[in-house]
Amino acid sequence: MPSAQSVPTPEEIRITLIFKAFTRLKDGFRVAVLPHRSAAWRKSGKVFSACASTLFLLALLPLSAARGETDAAGQIDQAVAVHMQQMLAEEAKRQAWQGQRHSLNITLLNSAERLPTCTQALGVTVASDDPSPLSRQRLELSCADTPGWSVTALVQASVFLPAVHAARVIERGQTIAAEQLQLQEVNVGRAPRGFYNSLDEVIGQGAKRRVRAGQLIAPNLLTAPLLIRRGQQVTIIASQDGISASATGEALANGREGEVIRVRNLGSQKVIEAQVVEEGVVTSTFR
Repeated sequence: MPSAQSVPTPEEIRITLIFKAFTRLKDGFRVAVLPHRSAAWRKSGKVFSACASTLFLLALLPLSAARGETDAAGQIDQAVAVHMQQMLAEEAKRQAWQGQRHSLNITLLNSAERLPTCTQALGVTVASDDPSPLSRQRLELSCADTPGWSVTALVQASVFLPAVHAARVIERGQTIAAEQLQLQEVNVGRAPRGFYNSLDEVIGQGAKRRVRAGQLIAPNLLTAPLLIRRGQQVTIIASQDGISASATGEALANGREGEVIRVRNLGSQKVIEAQVVEEGVVTSTFR
């Protein structure tokens, strides 16, 4: 007699189809800015990543609903994630961040294991003194059912952004070029001295001090670029009463835009003070 074979359940068939779809589409993997629920809720250390597969989320969410897993813990998960994503989106718009991703570390101060499912959307109240979404937020979540319930959650968001780093050593005084830079992801909360989210913000700036390869470029490392260097031949433009003239000179000091430096007129050998107006050009007045 042929051996009996077990008939797969609808759930097993669904999981098999999800797996096959995943293996077929893995080369086109995309990232979704949505949180996913952890396997179990505990009183500490629940981490929700905003970098989950769109395919995985679309497949598992209906499966979870079919299993009846939209419980109080899941509602809390969703309410916290939605609230924090809104806060972070507003901060990203205010700061003009590009390419943001984030994760949430949530700690419940009350157990959610025995709470009944709420029949309506949870209320979320912010109980933190610091409104910044990068600071730890204390959220009060409540269910308005009768009887209702409430829980307190501590939420720490970690925001990751592409930030400008040195691709190679940049020497002090150099005007920074595009090939000297690269973008690497950084945790914003661990960059207290600041950062740049775009290469264009750094290209053309001057290095205030030597920057090592791989170092994060912070504002305190940059200065206006040197437009004139000591010993460089410059054009002196002088004007008075609508009359202008030009002469060739030698810079006796480095200079940035707007700075006044000493310049020797190579025709008269007279040393004058002149203001830097652009690369290789200074301006003075007849005396």
